[in-house]
Amino acid sequence: MPLGSAKTLATKSRRNIAKRRTARGRAVRRPESIDDYLAGISPDKRAALEKLRRSIRTAAPRAEECISYGIPAFRLDGKVIGWFAAAAGHCSFFPGGAVQDFAKELAAYDTSKGTVRFPPKRPLPAGLVRKLVRARIARNAVPRKPRRGPAVRRRR
Repeated sequence: MPLGSAKTLATKSRRNIAKRRTARGRAVRRPESIDDYLAGISPDKRAALEKLRRSIRTAAPRAEECISYGIPAFRLDGKVIGWFAAAAGHCSFFPGGAVQDFAKELAAYDTSKGTVRFPPKRPLPAGLVRKLVRARIARNAVPRKPRRGPAVRRRR
């Protein structure tokens, strides 16, 4: 069997659950805490994300830190209120749908549906982060309609 076959990679991934593979096939250890994640990035991005972390902590002091989807996140009452990450040329904050509510304040930043991207040298203002986090907490507090599953046919 070739070295990089699907079966070989599946077997390796079962053995090394805490590891993932990059596009080039190298194994990368998944962070187990936010501190682990921040230790593996450049100093300028680390400083920007640590500032963001403090701002989130200020806005939601009861929130617990966790790793979700392989990136740092904050969870409050079992629901994630925001993620953040470092990319090659920018840092990102993912507060979900709250981004759309603050379009004017975020005009100076690159945004998409639930993401705010910013350069490490110009981190998000703490006041704006607090507003985004509080809006996300308010959105999570609103009960959602239950999702409907696929139609089920009854047998006669």
